[in-house]
Amino acid sequence: MHAARLHEYTDDMANGLSIDEVDEPQVSNSDDVVVEVEGAGWCQTDNHIIEGMWTDYVEQTLPMTLGHENAGTVVAVGEEVTLVSEGDQVICHPVQTCGTCRPCRQGETMYCENQSFNGLTTDGGFADELLTNERSVIPLPDGVDPTTIAPHADAGITAYHAVKKAEDGLNPGDTAVVIGVGGLGHIGLQCLDAMSAADIVAVDLKQSARDLASDLGAHYTLDPDSEDVASEVEDITDGVGAAQVLDFVGADETTRLAPDICAAGGDHHIIGYGGHIHEPAQSLVNGEFAYQGNIVGRYTELQELVALVERDAVELHTTQYGLDEINTVAEKLEHREIDGRAVITP
Repeated sequence: MHAARLHEYTDDMANGLSIDEVDEPQVSNSDDVVVEVEGAGWCQTDNHIIEGMWTDYVEQTLPMTLGHENAGTVVAVGEEVTLVSEGDQVICHPVQTCGTCRPCRQGETMYCENQSFNGLTTDGGFADELLTNERSVIPLPDGVDPTTIAPHADAGITAYHAVKKAEDGLNPGDTAVVIGVGGLGHIGLQCLDAMSAADIVAVDLKQSARDLASDLGAHYTLDPDSEDVASEVEDITDGVGAAQVLDFVGADETTRLAPDICAAGGDHHIIGYGGHIHEPAQSLVNGEFAYQGNIVGRYTELQELVALVERDAVELHTTQYGLDEINTVAEKLEHREIDGRAVITP
């Protein structure tokens, strides 16, 4: 079968991956599930993996097939699999867990001590077929297209996971700021609108993204290039600040906003990444705000997100590309030329 493989780390997105002929995955464990990939979302994390940014955090063996946002049709299952059968359509959580370590028993999918992560530590879904396991697949309701829902496997669940935490700190009349209305941010904004009664302020450099934010429920939009975000948030909130900030960019320019836009006791959620946090400790003490990290989410949260999709509460804006266009997609994302999510259709 064909697969888009990373052979060496590089900053050259035009030649980051190569299309190789590899063996099809085979069922070898009793809980294995092989999925014919119909949609595989491209994520900013894929660019970061190509650049080698994850080598300090996880062990990677190259060459490796990338792709961690996957959905499709089951084509083979292990002998003990009962949740799905051949022919079922599924979305695949990117992490396969052991189910027996302490974090797993506590329901903390992303903290599993024995996990493997498709497209990050083991072969992913930029290929004709993907090997995963029973714990990681969520059956799709009738009428839900695997191709269009695929990015929810990471982008969607990560945004939902962050919003679910932020929602606990939002009361009616509070203000939430969404920074970056791109591939993740446009999902997070919809989740926020569906799950809270907060006033939503969307911040993005692109007019098209701000227009989309307004269409999706934002009460205010700000252009950080021409407007002083801190002053505008102060005016909108009558000097109180934002109870919750969801930062889908995670650059130095956005993380440094926290002391100036967070309300006392608020949270600045880091979802996008690539920048740094360089704030005086005293600023955190003075405002008693917190930086909060986020990575993907629990299996159950993917089920909850699929329920929101089924109710038309969250809609993905996607553009589809063939496997042979994969490096073009990487370049487009690097230059912020993709609105919403790009989906590879092997």
